[in-house]
Amino acid sequence: MHHEILLQVMKEKLFLAPLKDPHRILDIGTGTGIWAIDVADKFPAAEVIGTDLSPIQPAWVPPNCKFEVDNAEQSWTFQADSFDYVHSRNLAQTIGDWEKYMSEAFRCTKPGGYCELAKLGLQSDDNTLHPGIKKHCDLCCAAMEKIDRPFPTLAKLKKYLEKNVGFVDIQLVDFKQPLGPWAKDTYMKRVGAMTMLMAETDRSVGFEAYGMAAMTRILGMSKEDATEVFTDALKGVRNKNYHTYNFFHIAYGRKPTEEEQTTR
Repeated sequence: MHHEILLQVMKEKLFLAPLKDPHRILDIGTGTGIWAIDVADKFPAAEVIGTDLSPIQPAWVPPNCKFEVDNAEQSWTFQADSFDYVHSRNLAQTIGDWEKYMSEAFRCTKPGGYCELAKLGLQSDDNTLHPGIKKHCDLCCAAMEKIDRPFPTLAKLKKYLEKNVGFVDIQLVDFKQPLGPWAKDTYMKRVGAMTMLMAETDRSVGFEAYGMAAMTRILGMSKEDATEVFTDALKGVRNKNYHTYNFFHIAYGRKPTEEEQTTR
């Protein structure tokens, strides 16, 4: 469901990079593979490869889409300059060495090709962030800081692309994902309602999924205390008086052409 929510947030766009007839596309941390499958349908002439540590992807996929079990934190097995587009979404906390990760992404991207990073954040425009949601967020952030895997800001995503390796023409875009149906705008209200339904019914991407390991294994909280945090956070999603939303941060950049690289 979260894939569909993000599609709605992005107004039915699967990506923002200006792709033109790509031949090879790589999706790192593909998860269920739904993004890679949709992109394969969009570009039937392209080869789309999704990688993940867990082989949970479906067997019935478009003929131009395939999945591989791989660890993105190790050296990638792909040849240099082999992909027109390298994509990753909500992968931030799984990466311990961003310099190495981005170096591999840069190496595998063709000159003139694109790399795109996407990540969720948390915000409220009118200081009505629900205390339950804020506590959940603060605890998750504290846990990630403790293991040196902090939540990235949009500026940090730009740094990963630009300063660490050398992508150019960096573009930064923020989308809003309402948590709950509080928005006045009909479109955003529908997105918020979908988010609330997901939080209530889908344990794989709800508050518990994001917080249980962080709070119990890293911060040492009891399962009961952590569960209380998840319950309070869900109350915040259901309460329309609190105008909480996620920022969906997207940053993408282009690998310089061979001519550009020789003149730098």
